[in-house]
Amino acid sequence: MIKKEILFFKEINKTMIPEVGGKGANLGEMSNHKFPIPYGFVVTSYAYEKNAIDCKILKKIEELEKNVDVNNMKELNKKSEELKKLIMGSKISSELQTKITTAYDKLGKNVLVAVRSSATAEDLPGASFAGQQDTFLNVQGKDKLLEYVKRCWASLFNPRAIFYRHKQGFNIEQVKLAVVVQQQIGSEISGIMFTANPTTSNVSEIVVEAVYGLGEAIVSGSVTPDTFIIDKKTMKIKTRAISKQTWKLIRDMKGTTKKETVATNIQSKQKVSDAIVLQYAKIGAAIEKHYKCPQDIEWAIEKNKLYIVQARPITTLNAENKQTSTGSSITAKAILSGLGASSGIKSGPVTIVHNLKELDKVKTGDVMVTKMTTPDMVPQMKKAIAIVTDEGGITCHAAIVSRELGIPAVVGTETATKVLKDKEIITVDANNGKVYKGQVIHKDNVVEMHKELNLKSFDFVTSTKVKVNLAFSDAAQRAADTHPDGIGLMRAEHILTAAKEHPYYMIKKGKSKELQTLLETELEKIMKLFKNKPVYYRTFDARTDEYRNIKGGEFEPKEDNPMLGWHGIRRDLDEPEMLKTQFRAIRSLIKKGYTNIGVMVPFTQNVKEYIETKKIAEFVGLRPHKDCFFGIMVETPGCSLTIEEYIDAKIDFVSFGTNDLTQLTLGLDRNNDKIQKWFTELHPAILKQIAHVISYCKPVGVRTSICGQAGSNPIMVKELVKMGIDSISANIDAVEKIRETVYNTEKEMILDAVKKQTLLKKAKF
Repeated sequence: MIKKEILFFKEINKTMIPEVGGKGANLGEMSNHKFPIPYGFVVTSYAYEKNAIDCKILKKIEELEKNVDVNNMKELNKKSEELKKLIMGSKISSELQTKITTAYDKLGKNVLVAVRSSATAEDLPGASFAGQQDTFLNVQGKDKLLEYVKRCWASLFNPRAIFYRHKQGFNIEQVKLAVVVQQQIGSEISGIMFTANPTTSNVSEIVVEAVYGLGEAIVSGSVTPDTFIIDKKTMKIKTRAISKQTWKLIRDMKGTTKKETVATNIQSKQKVSDAIVLQYAKIGAAIEKHYKCPQDIEWAIEKNKLYIVQARPITTLNAENKQTSTGSSITAKAILSGLGASSGIKSGPVTIVHNLKELDKVKTGDVMVTKMTTPDMVPQMKKAIAIVTDEGGITCHAAIVSRELGIPAVVGTETATKVLKDKEIITVDANNGKVYKGQVIHKDNVVEMHKELNLKSFDFVTSTKVKVNLAFSDAAQRAADTHPDGIGLMRAEHILTAAKEHPYYMIKKGKSKELQTLLETELEKIMKLFKNKPVYYRTFDARTDEYRNIKGGEFEPKEDNPMLGWHGIRRDLDEPEMLKTQFRAIRSLIKKGYTNIGVMVPFTQNVKEYIETKKIAEFVGLRPHKDCFFGIMVETPGCSLTIEEYIDAKIDFVSFGTNDLTQLTLGLDRNNDKIQKWFTELHPAILKQIAHVISYCKPVGVRTSICGQAGSNPIMVKELVKMGIDSISANIDAVEKIRETVYNTEKEMILDAVKKQTLLKKAKF
């Protein structure tokens, strides 16, 4: 090991992880091979350790961490705070201060820098250890730099980092922290580049995306970028899609990030020239060649100078499809475009439903076209061969139910009900979000059938369980045929409305026994198909506007915002007979021997709601945690940020409902197609909440799962597996794809861990 406190990028290569950590080694490697990396230096792991020795705190650090009980969350948090205070309360030796500030001066006078933690052991099996330490942007001045170097050091003792070191057998003597100090780019234009097409897995294509301003806007998905697809062999642009951009993120003179309106005359123009696109494509191809695998690259332009900010391997490519694009082979012109919300391609006659009185028009094999579907349209949706809507995004009602039913859906077309005519034949290509006039043959129908046959033979065991979401008892066999590890979300709504009377109305009319029998009968059909596998039943959670058109629904109160109103557990605590009816049905099933059922409490935001729910269960003779599993849906920030209170109240499991969690965190109506471009479960605020909940649940044995739409997104699933989630519950049509994603992610993590452990052993000796 090189015993130097400061190493500039020019002194670093990819083998020096023990000295400079993963980030530092990667940046040094690219910088030394003449890739345009913003220059910087690393305060090495040796500097961290030497300073701790000089301050006489190293032994105390090691003792505190060694003696912590990581399975005791309160103790873990307490020790974490002690360790961080120990670091922040210590001084950086005058000798090291001088070396850091001298290196800083070499980057420029009072220059803005990014200060980034770079651990010497990252991506341990079972969790995303990388990224658990901190990064700080817009750092300016010597005093601030020294402060943030210490903050990076202190972040080595974040609770989750300590927990995983213990669980994976890494002690604190093995894991050190280096700090990257790098010139910060004030991006005038920024973007992302993939050296293989991540959508089609076509390794012969490079994709370049570009936006005005800082890269945070494109990374978060809040701005739609220009997109260019380049043929890797000829280095020619194959396609380009130019998007209008009305605002951008900039950094002001104080280093603060803020929004700024894009000048009107350039809002609709191409962000970068073709020449720059191809220049970046060549750089990307060279980085891929150097690392010998496709790369996900972030780039930026400042004062006409091109920079590469970061590069990492693309790990979500589909091995079955790495040479060819699966883009549409239809040559006809689409008459409508929207979001492909449930995959597949079907042709049939149009039936337009303007209102609920027209529902009976829908016949088996029709393409149902409407402004937006509602729960009381489900029986007709079951008859339809495909769904097309004016409104909605990928998590709207039409999208969720279509995926559950396994029928193609294109949502958010804006004008389908105006453009299309009753009985005309159309083709719905939900793979590409297109609608065509007439019956069109599409080669991807054959491709999809071939994939389905192959994937069913894809047999393997993973640590992360893959479950299925279910809403209808008559879809249970199709769900069981995917061979899931159980049902992660059994929705109550469609079962309890099968009597075509509003459930609350039935209870008020003295029909609670009839409702209980209905639920018990339908659930038993499902439980028989899932013997010895967990089935998590979510109690009734319907908005007050959703079933207004069935018998008794006219008595529902009218609310300005039903999505945020009287539903979920908050309503059932006001009208507890609904809960009692459901709990009696579950108790009866348990007595019949169906002991594999769990109860999920929906839309809770205060632990008192959960405690009161358990009391109601006990009142009817259903004993939480003894007779059945008992847990919560994490759908509100109020729940996620107070998860430790729910743990103290005893929960067996949690399941993330990311549709509502995203909606409530980002302030976005998930049914509004106008703002769908902003709606993403990959937003840092969502990922941080999920990681926070997992970090509290895992040490105390509370199982974690996800049953929101994000559980069917391979990119999101990869992040969740790295966080250490216990199970993923996907839509029926996505189970095989998600199982494969989980398998590939776990395999990559194990291989990475083996490599890093080998490096650590070499460094030790």
